[in-house]
Amino acid sequence: MERRDIVVVATSTGGLGALKQLCGTLPRDLPASVFVVMHIGAYPSILPAILQTVCNLPVRHAADNEPFAPSTIYIAPPDRHLLLLNGRTLLSNGPKENFTRPAADPLFRSAAVTYGRRVIGVVLTGDLDDGAAGMRAVRACGGFTIVQDPADCRSPSMPINALRATTADVVAPIAELGTAIRQALEATMTTPKEHNQADALAAESEDRMMRTGKIELADLDAIGVRSSLTCPDCGGVVWRIGSGMPLRYRCHTGHAFSAVALEDEQRRQSENAIWQAIRAIEERIFLAREQLEEERLAGRDVSHLVARVATLEEAKASTMRIVREGLIDS
Repeated sequence: MERRDIVVVATSTGGLGALKQLCGTLPRDLPASVFVVMHIGAYPSILPAILQTVCNLPVRHAADNEPFAPSTIYIAPPDRHLLLLNGRTLLSNGPKENFTRPAADPLFRSAAVTYGRRVIGVVLTGDLDDGAAGMRAVRACGGFTIVQDPADCRSPSMPINALRATTADVVAPIAELGTAIRQALEATMTTPKEHNQADALAAESEDRMMRTGKIELADLDAIGVRSSLTCPDCGGVVWRIGSGMPLRYRCHTGHAFSAVALEDEQRRQSENAIWQAIRAIEERIFLAREQLEEERLAGRDVSHLVARVATLEEAKASTMRIVREGLIDS
C-alpha cells in the first residue's frame, strides 16, 4: 500500500515567516522529502540557513542531478527551476514561468507527473497565482492538496487563485498546516483517487518541455490553441493551454504565464512606456525652449517655437493625466 512521501511547497510575499512557522513544526523523522520554491529571483539566497535555525530537519539548496533523501528540506536555488525525476533533483535554467525563476508550477508539475498520488502540494501566502496550475496538476494526477487559509495570509492571492483552480483537501491557517501534512503522510492510500486525464497529459507534456528544453509546435498544438497574443518576454507566438482556471499561456520558446501574471506584466510595461514617453516629451520641451531663447536673442521670429512648446506642454499634461487617474490600471 502506497503512502505519500513527496511534499512540494510554494510561496512568495510573506513566505519567509510562513515557512519558518511551517518548517518549525515538522518532526526530525518526517517520512517524506520536502521541496520548496520561494520567489527569490537571481539574487543570492541564505534561505536554507535562516530556516535551519528553526527547523529540526536538515535544510539545503537542491543540487542538480542529486539523489534526494527523506526527512530533508530542499530549497530551489536562485535563478533555477527545481524539478524532480526518478529520485533525483534536477535544476533548470529554462524559460521563466509566470515571469519568475524559480517558479512553483514547474516543481509541482514534475512532482505530480513523476510521483502521482504520493505527492502533497502546499500553497502558502504570495502574490499573483504561481502554484495554481501546479496544484491543478497535483490534483489531476491523484495527489493531495493543502492551501493556507487566505484570511491567514500576508498576501492571499496565491492561495485564492489555487482554490479557484482546483479543490483543496485542506484549507487551514499556517499554524495548522504542519499537522495537516503529517496526517496526510500517515494516511494509507487504500483506494485510487480520481484522475483528470486531460490535465495529467498536459502536465506531462509541459514537464517534458521543461526537462528537455525541446518544444515542438505539434506538442503545443496538442495541449493548446494558438492565440492572438505575443509573448512579452520574447515576442513569440503564444498558445492558450488547456481550459478552465487558471487561464494559462505558453509561447513556442517555452515562456509560460497565467492570465493573472500576464495582466500584471502588461500593466508594468504600460506604465514604463508612459513614463518613457513623458521623459521624451520633457526633453523635447527643454530643447525647444533652448532653441527659442537662441532665436529670440538673434532677433528672429519665435512664434513657431512658442507654439511648439505649448503643444508639447499640452501633450505632457495629457500623458500625466493617464498616470494621475490610474487609467493604466483600469
